[in-house]
Amino acid sequence: MSRSGISPVSAGIKCVCPQCGEGALFNGYLKIANECECCGLNFRNQDAGDGPASVVILLVGILVVFPALLLEVAVKPPLWVHALLWLPLATLFTLSILRPFKAFWFALMYRNNVVQGRKGPKDTTNNP
Repeated sequence: MSRSGISPVSAGIKCVCPQCGEGALFNGYLKIANECECCGLNFRNQDAGDGPASVVILLVGILVVFPALLLEVAVKPPLWVHALLWLPLATLFTLSILRPFKAFWFALMYRNNVVQGRKGPKDTTNNP
């Protein structure tokens, strides 16, 4: 069962609440707020974990390593040129992509009703 709300892509790009699309999702750069300032949606039980960071690292790796290999094969520059060029570029890519991707991941979790710390509907274990 999925919930309604704004599109996860739109919520990710704007870094807003996945329910109302108005309130800010983040309290800091990557710290998710406790609740939406507009609609009051509680964000405390949601946790994106390391998923967004893992995907962003893989994506940035592809975006940086492939051109670095092409440059190496074509020009064969010294190692310091690679360090001067690709380290800041990888850092810039990571910092610019991580926040919207974490907001997208969070909105996707909201849309699909994924809540941390709650037993799923098919959990039949008999834990007291």
